[in-house]
Amino acid sequence: MTHHELPRDLDARFFEDYPKGLAVEYGPIGVDEADIIAFGRQFDPQPFHVDPKSASAGHLGGVIASGWHTASLMMRLLVDHFLPRAAGLASPGIDELRWLAPVRPGDQLSLRITVTEARRSRTKPDRGMVQTFNEVVNQRGEAVMTVKTMTLMRCRTPAPQQETAA
Repeated sequence: MTHHELPRDLDARFFEDYPKGLAVEYGPIGVDEADIIAFGRQFDPQPFHVDPKSASAGHLGGVIASGWHTASLMMRLLVDHFLPRAAGLASPGIDELRWLAPVRPGDQLSLRITVTEARRSRTKPDRGMVQTFNEVVNQRGEAVMTVKTMTLMRCRTPAPQQETAA
């Protein structure tokens, strides 16, 4: 884990604030049964997400959050605590999303983020790509979800000028 600290103000953060090796943790964020059911009804209406009675009799032993709900809670923590506001440009995608354990009512989830790569764009030197490994963990320290993300960010300073041959 690096000792680098991110500026507290999300508006003051730029690509240069996210060096390879940076490791941070945010949370917790609570998981409520009513929210699990509401999310499930709207987006993933499988019985183990929306019907406590049926879910209690099933192999999972009760209602569990949709994996997409867990991903949405992770996104909330990313937006509230990690991603730069003014310098954040977009994400070209994610890789290797894994749901590792059920998320249950009453769970408290935290997000561990490690920057695995940070490189300035060669073609657009005013921006860089930050790749992270994100691990969502419950109150027992168990990983419930992992995902690799990519985020484009504006740079604070222009790229060094290339020397040109005369």
